[in-house]
Amino acid sequence: MTKLELTQLDYFLTVVRFQHVTKASEVLAITQPALSHSISKLEEELGVPLFERRGRNIQVSRYGRMFAESVERALSELERGKQALEEQANPDSGVIRVAYLNILGAELVPKLIRGFRERHPKIRFELVQGNHTFISGNMESGDCDLMISSAKLESDDYEWLPMVKAPLYVVVSPSHRLAQRETIEFKELTGEPFIEVKHYCGLKSTLESCFSRVGFEPAVAYEAEDLMTVAGFVVAGLGLSILPKTSGLMLDGLVWLPIKDEGSICEIGLVKKRDKFLAPSAKRFSEYVTAVFS
Repeated sequence: MTKLELTQLDYFLTVVRFQHVTKASEVLAITQPALSHSISKLEEELGVPLFERRGRNIQVSRYGRMFAESVERALSELERGKQALEEQANPDSGVIRVAYLNILGAELVPKLIRGFRERHPKIRFELVQGNHTFISGNMESGDCDLMISSAKLESDDYEWLPMVKAPLYVVVSPSHRLAQRETIEFKELTGEPFIEVKHYCGLKSTLESCFSRVGFEPAVAYEAEDLMTVAGFVVAGLGLSILPKTSGLMLDGLVWLPIKDEGSICEIGLVKKRDKFLAPSAKRFSEYVTAVFS
């Protein structure tokens, strides 16, 4: 069976409503022969009579009634889908889907959303948070419009818009031998038990770059799932680590030591796909973020 056309289905439902080809053709603003041909073609494709002819009048057959119910449901669903897309893409009341690192949910992301919604109160957000591997997977699959992360995606298909450069600090417990230092260098951490983040955390690649520049190799004692766990292990005196000084990590019992080595920063940025359609609402948010941090 060939593919049914929406126009054919619309014609069919109109004839069903009027039970009269002439009246239906007038409403549809097409000729009667053209409408009759469309119905005949549809019946041929379906292999059943949709109408019973009685002289100049027609009556919907039982096949026609069954098919009309299905067509009405299908067209109604298509209309709902169209309305949903229009709502999503509306620049004033659309939906923006943003993925971001867990740690950014403590301060940065809520502040951005609050500031943006003060200007555009009808726009809604659908938020996805997790480690870098998880949120970048959502970005690459197209499930998210934008991503806020501390690690760039390697592919040239993505654009990186810098937002924040957060200094990195060595974090130790108050009882640690280095706790009284005012500043510190990476080389002074040689041999110290180090609490490391796993590879799917966004900070991992940043730290590896910092260590590579100075030739430092940490003595890894534990690997943690996220930055909050790293902070918790340090507070417990199980080792030291390196973290950005963000509100989500300001635990009691952490001592923050500024790092003297140049380039010891964690950069946060907005990621979007090049040449990908961005709904007007998402484009507005991207422009807003750029303006805030320019």
